[in-house]
Amino acid sequence: MSQSDNNRFQEFFEEDKYILLKNYLYNYLLRKSAVEKRLQKEEIKLALEIGSGISPVMTRTNRIIYSDLSFGALQILKHTHENQQCVVADGMKLPFKPGVFSHTICSEVLEHLQDDRKALNELSRVMNPSGILIVTVPHRKSYFSNDDRFVKHFRRYEIFELEEKLKAAGLIPMEIQKVLGPLEKVTMSLVVFCFSILQKLNSKSVKAAPKYRFIQFFAPLFKWTNRLFMGLVWLDARMMPRAFASVLLVKAQKK
Repeated sequence: MSQSDNNRFQEFFEEDKYILLKNYLYNYLLRKSAVEKRLQKEEIKLALEIGSGISPVMTRTNRIIYSDLSFGALQILKHTHENQQCVVADGMKLPFKPGVFSHTICSEVLEHLQDDRKALNELSRVMNPSGILIVTVPHRKSYFSNDDRFVKHFRRYEIFELEEKLKAAGLIPMEIQKVLGPLEKVTMSLVVFCFSILQKLNSKSVKAAPKYRFIQFFAPLFKWTNRLFMGLVWLDARMMPRAFASVLLVKAQKK
């Protein structure tokens, strides 16, 4: 993730329990499915995913370069995706020549950047003519709350605002789809609230942190609980109007 000093993902990369459980999260799986679905009919010559962290959202092609500002995250990623290319890079200053990529992917990254316009300009610059960008962002400024502050979001987006920023970067929005609905927003707010309370209690306790073996035992339950809940969140997103979506996916084409 770019600007790792401004979010809390770096501290998680160093914890075994996070690495073990991260890829089971229902919201990550739904975002990943949505991104890959939008790209399944595309002819990918070479793609770039920025801010991939340890969990990239596009894994159905070998013609991709993963990038992140965190060297530690990419080290972990190399262990799980041995044949893929990884490049340490700032999303606001990409080290690639113009017109290199046919597709670029930016999922849950722009909201972490102080200058999201600069990042969009960089993505547009490294795309070839008629290149495709897939971006997902948190939606609705009125939804901004404790979970956004916890992961150091600078903002949430309104549709008109995102469209304007894409067009300013030379990108034409082609599709705007809802990915997650209000149930996901409520869930994450409650999870962060409970987690914050547990952190405070743990800071006052002398008990040792959970053993890795316990996390391994807990992982299957965590996995299947997320799988089941994913169905409810998917249904919620399908039923609710786009205006209430908590996460949007935009597919845009370079002018």
